[in-house]
Amino acid sequence: MDMDWLLNLFTNTESIAHIALLYAIVIAVGVYLGKIKIGGISLGVTFVLFAGIVAGHFGFTAPLPTLNFVQDFGLILFVFMIGLQVGPGFFSSFKEGGVRLNLMAVSIILLNIAVMFACYFIFFDTSDPCNLPMMIGTLYGAVTNTPGLGAAQEALTSIMGDATPAIANGYACAYPLGVIGIIGATIAVRYLCHIKLDQEEDALNSKEDDATSKPHFMHLIVKNEFLAGHTILEIHDFLKRDFICSRILRNEELIIPKSSTSLELEDKIFIVCPEADATAIQAFIGRETVVPEFAEQEKTKQMISRRILITRPEINGKTPAKMHFSSVYGVNVTRVTRQGMEIFARPDLPLQVGDKVMVVGDKVSVGRVSSLLGNMEKRLDTPNIATIFVGIIIGLIFGSMPFAVPGIPVPLKLGLAGGPLIIAILIGRYGYKAKLVTYTTTSANLMLREIGLVLFLSSVGIKAGADFVKTVVDGDGLLYVGCGFLITILPLLIMGVITRKVFNFNYFTIMGMMAGACTDPPALAFANATCTKDAPSIGYSTVYPLSMFLRIFTAQLIVLICCS
Repeated sequence: MDMDWLLNLFTNTESIAHIALLYAIVIAVGVYLGKIKIGGISLGVTFVLFAGIVAGHFGFTAPLPTLNFVQDFGLILFVFMIGLQVGPGFFSSFKEGGVRLNLMAVSIILLNIAVMFACYFIFFDTSDPCNLPMMIGTLYGAVTNTPGLGAAQEALTSIMGDATPAIANGYACAYPLGVIGIIGATIAVRYLCHIKLDQEEDALNSKEDDATSKPHFMHLIVKNEFLAGHTILEIHDFLKRDFICSRILRNEELIIPKSSTSLELEDKIFIVCPEADATAIQAFIGRETVVPEFAEQEKTKQMISRRILITRPEINGKTPAKMHFSSVYGVNVTRVTRQGMEIFARPDLPLQVGDKVMVVGDKVSVGRVSSLLGNMEKRLDTPNIATIFVGIIIGLIFGSMPFAVPGIPVPLKLGLAGGPLIIAILIGRYGYKAKLVTYTTTSANLMLREIGLVLFLSSVGIKAGADFVKTVVDGDGLLYVGCGFLITILPLLIMGVITRKVFNFNYFTIMGMMAGACTDPPALAFANATCTKDAPSIGYSTVYPLSMFLRIFTAQLIVLICCS
């Protein structure tokens, strides 16, 4: 049988079928091999880069314009979905202890860059224009940050065009030891600071949860004579503390109060408030008690409590105060569950599509509010594609705007990575103000993000494959490996010890912070496996948004300042 068609499928680089087959093979092989664990550690989806390098080395490739387009489109999709994910918590991550953790993460990022430049000036010929770009690639392999590699590659291309060095080779040299080095550094900090894991667990158990947003529930008897005849709104304004009175039992009659409802002495009330305010509210209103009559009265009056899912876009951004739940609908909203976290339903809390609100009231009223809020889970199964591409349009325009910076010979542009990232963060946080529904299910976000990532990695690997062996074997490959390990380990050890010795953070929080500063999920997985609490995840999520932004932004800044 004539097999020319099969040969043509694998060799005709101009064929669309060939290009699709190339990407399918590289991505599938890379994803499967990335699942192999050595010493409990796997490279994950990043192995797609190495599969692409092998394909490129053996001439299994595609036209350069096609590779460039797929690479850039994948990068845009990847960083935009990251921005949407971190946007809601980006600005709140700077509160309280988060400021110190973010300062430590920023210090790690700056030290990474400092060690990179030190290695460059000590070990490399500074007159060779290719060495600094290759060291930038090594930097981002050492800290396992693929978006930073993409941002640097895109900035270099805008300056050097077709003469851009294959910095992915430096990235590939440093990446494997980068993954191991980040985990190794967290272990080293433990021994350098003489930390005992069981004592750190005990410290977490004894530490109180954040009480500013965590809801607290209590039954009180009104004992303060001053309160008699005053409305709940007046008491709220006088006390200047947030609380919600969801039920009142008065003379065996159950009442669903409004803000205009007056309290009387000996009323038995059910209060929901931030945990931090519970003691003050109880001291002002009256002693805590047990009210078994609530359950019986609720049955008699068909009172129910129900979690209602917000799915109607019109609700996005509205606050409980503006919704007038108690005065118009006769129900009370006591708490909100958002991204797995339960928070107190403050009157000024902007509600978002995807929130679950706890509503208390009679069956008919709760049903009415359920219709108002949507409560149709199927609506959330489909990603809001329009919002994503509207954001990408704005991000590309924003990223293409030139900013003149004194001392930099060429105008600074945020580019294909920085522009969409910043716009995605802003849309994720404030999109509701522009009537943009930014809610995307976690699975949908991860799917779009991973598709963008594998398209980017495979394109970079295929382009770099032709020169990879020459770079590693005949060039400075081993030197890149060694420099990458220094870039990884030294900043983490220095800042890890300082975070412990100076600021006395819990070790598990430090593990999460170190993983977050390098935006490295394998290190977070290792930390989570070490601790039974969620302290590593909290540390990681606190510094991750700013770290991701700075990794991408500094990549472009270094290139524009030093390579132009």
